[in-house]
Parts: sequence; structure tokens; C-alpha cells
Amino acid sequence: MPNRTRKNQRRKNAFKPLIKETLPPPAPVHGRGASWSPANRFEALHVETADPDWPEEERPAVRTQFYRDFTKTIITRNDSPDVGFEFSINPYRGCEHGCIYCYARPTHEYLGFSAGLDFESKIMVKTDAPELLDAELSSSRWKPQVIVMSGVTDPYQPAERRLQITRRCLEVLARFRNPVAIITKNRLVARDIDLLGELASRDGAAVNISVTSLDPDLQRLLEPRTSPPPARLEAISQLHTAGIPVGVMVAPVIPGLTDHEVPAILAACADAGAQFAGYTVIRLPWAVAPLFEHWLEEHFPDRKEKVLGRIRHLRGGEKLNDSQWATRMRGQGIFADQIAALFEVGCRRAGIGSRPKLSAAAFRRTHGQMELL
Repeated sequence: MPNRTRKNQRRKNAFKPLIKETLPPPAPVHGRGASWSPANRFEALHVETADPDWPEEERPAVRTQFYRDFTKTIITRNDSPDVGFEFSINPYRGCEHGCIYCYARPTHEYLGFSAGLDFESKIMVKTDAPELLDAELSSSRWKPQVIVMSGVTDPYQPAERRLQITRRCLEVLARFRNPVAIITKNRLVARDIDLLGELASRDGAAVNISVTSLDPDLQRLLEPRTSPPPARLEAISQLHTAGIPVGVMVAPVIPGLTDHEVPAILAACADAGAQFAGYTVIRLPWAVAPLFEHWLEEHFPDRKEKVLGRIRHLRGGEKLNDSQWATRMRGQGIFADQIAALFEVGCRRAGIGSRPKLSAAAFRRTHGQMELL
């Protein structure tokens, strides 16, 4: 074997965890989506802090820790052709909502954390986000266009109630009149109706409330720290009453578990005031797949093989994930076709139309006293 080949192999091996699989705790962790921390694929060492033999009542509580993120930029550019937006802001990295299926979980591995419990209990906070946003919008390099909040982790996760970083970013966007689209599972978005209404008066705001299930028991297991379904419907109603374009993201659709709810979700959200809708099917990249498999074993062992089998069918028959553009959001095959048909018919029956086009025509670069001129 040539020396260069040996060096490359050693370099690859250095990033393989010494422990490829760890024993998860035998029972769910109260208030968390994940119950264990799979090894980080970039780290050579992995420490399992939970003893699988501990009784549930003796297991130490998983407390949320917050870390300051010293990022130097805040507007992120996305070049994927199938997500529907190009620029986004993520005030937080990691998400205390703890959705077990979250495709963003593996992003925590770039920070040296786990995609499991670390993702929902070790939250990076971009405290300087509003100031960074102000600077970037002030630059002549910024070409006014829609910014999405947040696209990766929820901008209205529980810490936002206290930290108000998302609200302060909205204050900046409102001052510049730069259009924004929001995706969230939290009713807290209704707190910012004043700012969203100001932007919406110039065709500069739209909100997508994500609804996975109308069953509160299932919602608590899937998304333990998100707002319950009735609260999300109430948020849709409040936004609609305030004149803010609001829609529903039926996401993710999980075949064999939530797919049958698609028409009911669309109908309930339309009754609450939703004007447009979208959907995606479940994605299980990297460590999310074993986390989700174990979650099914914990909560729905009788449905586990059915659900996993249908997810594999969405992904070509063998894998639990497919990262290919054009198919990763919708899947392929008979179950993908069924979900698409359910969604289309549900929208038609509920009277849900197309999403609004936001405008950057009112954008301005002005500060302080200049606004009086």
C-alpha cells in the first residue's frame, strides 16, 4: 500500500468513534425526545454518562445548559434547490423542543456534542445576533430579499421567552423593512404580532406554524417541549386576525404513524385561519436514524417495523435516509404518492391556497434621526 494511501486511511480512522454503538438507557427521559447520546461521528472518543442499569427514578436529571456563540456573521446562505429559500437566520444552535425526528440534530456534532440529548440540552445562543444583523443589512453588499427564521432550529424555542433574541432580530428587520418568513412549532410567535404586523403591512412577513399531529399525547412524545396542538391552532387564529399571512407546515409526515392525520390537520388549521400549506416527509440523516429507531422501540414497539418499513420504501426500499435533492423532502414510491395525494385533496377540501409572495420593495437603509427626514 503506497504511503499516501496509508496516511489517508489513518486520517479516516482517526475520526471513527472507538465505541460505535452505546447502550441507551432502558426508559425515556422525562421531558426529552432522546433518551441517550449516540457517539459523535467526528470524535475518536465517546463517554457514556448514563448507566443502562440505573432505575429511572435514580437517573440524574438532564438540565439545559446555555453557551454563548461568538459567531461573527448571522445571515446564512443556503444553496439547496429544494428548501424554498436562500437566506436564513438561526439565533440558536441546538433546540430545547427536543423533537426526536429533527433533521438538524447532526449539526451539533460539528460542535463536538452528540446529536442525542446534547442537541436538546446544550444550546448555543447567538447573543449578538441583532447587532450582527443590523451590520449586515446596513452593508451595501446586502441585496434586499426574504430572510427565513430559522430553517434549522426553532427561533421560538423555550429560551426565547426570556432571551428575546428572535424578537430583537425582528425589530431590526422591521426597521429596515426587510421581508421575513418564520417557521415555528411554538405559540410564542404570537407575542411578536406587533412587529410582524408592521412588516406584513408592506407585504414583508409570513408565518408557517408546523403541525405534526393533532393528538396531544403523540405530540408530547414526538416533540416534548413544543406547544400543544390547540395552542398552535390558537396562534394561527391570532396571526390571521392580526392580518399576518399564516400557513401550516405539515411536517414531518411519518408514514404509519401520522400520515393518516394529514387531511384533519389541514382542515383544523384552515378553520383557524391558515391560508397556505406545505409538507415534508420524515428525514433521518446520520445519528437521527438510530435515535428514532430507539424512540419507536420505547413508545411504539408494535408499530416499529411497520413505520421503519414504510420509511425505507420512501427512500428506495433499503435505507432510512436519502439525501438526494428533489426526493429527500417528498420521498418516492407508492407511499410518497399516497401522502402527496392526501395533501393535495386535503388542501382542496379545506380551501387552502398558495403561499403569498413577499416583497422587498419597501426596504430602506436608515438609522436614528434620519427616519425623521
